[in-house]
Amino acid sequence: MKRLLIVAVMIGLFSCSDNKENETSNMPVSPSFSAEGKRVIVYTTADSTQYRLSATDTLDFKEMGQPLETQICVFVDPAKTFQDFLGIGAALTDAAAETFAKLPKDKQQELLQAYFDKQKGIGYTVARTNINSCDFSSDMYTYVSDGDKDLNYLPINNNRKYKIPFIKERIKTAGEK
Repeated sequence: MKRLLIVAVMIGLFSCSDNKENETSNMPVSPSFSAEGKRVIVYTTADSTQYRLSATDTLDFKEMGQPLETQICVFVDPAKTFQDFLGIGAALTDAAAETFAKLPKDKQQELLQAYFDKQKGIGYTVARTNINSCDFSSDMYTYVSDGDKDLNYLPINNNRKYKIPFIKERIKTAGEK
């Protein structure tokens, strides 16, 4: 049976007890970090089972020596940061919008909840969309007309039927929280 484990760290890993700032992210970094009391929730999705992003375990971070190659470990070093974390999200492509439009209204809401609701879904916090057509579009189009150097014309007709209503539903759902 195939299994996909998604580990989500549902805790704040940094203790902001002093004013020292990390050069790359301007985030305060505590000089003394402890894994004590820090937890992760394990979500499992498994084919041919009832598991669909189901919380299946809660694990505690703990200090330990060098792990064996067979042990699954997460290493956290709060002194090393590389970029700010904005969130995790979805691509609102033409294909996704067309598929969404074909769903009954109750299934559309169920889908939005499954992806974007933090209590009943996976809690995506961001979404992106393509500019112009892409490999997930059912036809080819562009937003820029030939010779329109000043970008005076913005032809969005290809997006009025599926993508714009899909994005508006996503925004409306987010506004309810």
